Amino acid sequence: MSDTAQRRTGGRWIQEWQPEDTAFWERTGRRVANRNLIFSVLSEHIGFSIWSLWSVMVLFMGKNYHIDPAGKFFLVAMPTLVGSFVRIPYTFAVARFGGRNWTIVSALMLLVPSLAGAYVMHPGTSYSTFMVVAGLTGFGGGNFASSMTNINAFFPLRRKGWALGLNAGGGNIGVPVIQLVALAVITWAGADRPRLVLALYIPLIVVAAACAALFMDNLAPMSNDTGTFAAIVREKHTWLMSVLYVGSFGSFIGFSFAFGLVLQNQFGRTPLQAAQLTFIGPLLGSLIRPVGGLLADRFGGSKITFWNFVTMAAATGVVVYASSIKSLPVFLVGFIALFVFAGLGNGSTYKMIPGIFEAKAQDRIAAGESAADAAAWSRRMSGAAIGVIGAVGALGGLFINLAFRESFLTAKTGTPAFVSFLVGYAICFVLTWAVYLRRPAAARAAAEAPALAGV
Repeated sequence: MSDTAQRRTGGRWIQEWQPEDTAFWERTGRRVANRNLIFSVLSEHIGFSIWSLWSVMVLFMGKNYHIDPAGKFFLVAMPTLVGSFVRIPYTFAVARFGGRNWTIVSALMLLVPSLAGAYVMHPGTSYSTFMVVAGLTGFGGGNFASSMTNINAFFPLRRKGWALGLNAGGGNIGVPVIQLVALAVITWAGADRPRLVLALYIPLIVVAAACAALFMDNLAPMSNDTGTFAAIVREKHTWLMSVLYVGSFGSFIGFSFAFGLVLQNQFGRTPLQAAQLTFIGPLLGSLIRPVGGLLADRFGGSKITFWNFVTMAAATGVVVYASSIKSLPVFLVGFIALFVFAGLGNGSTYKMIPGIFEAKAQDRIAAGESAADAAAWSRRMSGAAIGVIGAVGALGGLFINLAFRESFLTAKTGTPAFVSFLVGYAICFVLTWAVYLRRPAAARAAAEAPALAGV
């Protein structure tokens, strides 16, 4: 055990953690890991809801707010921008402070954007103030990175696809849930009561922090050395996987934030009519994310990711066609399919990350390094990679909202934006095929995560 691990003591610090040891896993590991997973999902779920808060707040912003459609697209882009940048420090905070401890802190930090939103959400507030407060909700985006890094350390490789998919999917559901809450508020209280949404979420933030304090654990063996970040940014697979995650998760979060505005501006839906539809895509995309991880566990991450991007390109083609003929039903079919495949791809791409570093760890063992040291190296590297890849991937949401903003400004329709997305998905499936499905075999083996025996 390292000196750092030995200094970490107390009732909520676990000193020994060997999930790849089957006997240890069956004896105590599974129960402890699953308990931490449950409450990690709860905290991340609330984090995602707050992160996507302004995707529903803009539905309450009528003409008396004096913000045009382009301004609203820019407003909902701010959380993705801030959320992307805070993901990296959030990732390393888990190893520095402990997964349980950081979950408590990161949950309580959500009170800042929530209380600020309740204070400023009324006509007459300046646009710059709205931008700053919307940016604060990016804290919720950071919760994803720290949560995924923490759960990655709890589970053995053969279970990571399902565990990471479930953790992320449960968090992602925070997007449609807050949209459903907004729909209920608009339906029953009217479009001039946005503070009611926050009145429901502020107590839930406190509950999530309390549950983390009572039921989660810190892993003492989990640590970051000063060279981990430098090593991970020099690793080519970090950037290759970042591109793929821009295509999958960037699409999911970008479309989640923009869906309601697209319906209002391209098809003339009212806020209530838009709210009745916006939750469907994010809900389905969230529910299917664990399936993406499970399929990747079974068939290999690169195969599922490749075909997923092919289908996303096909769905985008349907959306472009629907836009050209101005058919809302066809548009909804294509757009919701995009959500579903984006969610599936989120699970499969994240499964590829620990597999890549596990394959490299096997090479280190073959070179004479001990299995324990190689496993610790793999956990550190994959945890850091999850943070960096998650941060870059979330920027995809920013790109999508800016593309919509420019598209509606210049063409008064979202069609040019969708054409650019189609090109992006083509790049992603070609990249997946060229690097992870075609030769060299080593890259393919890494993406397929070789230690999947018993799945």
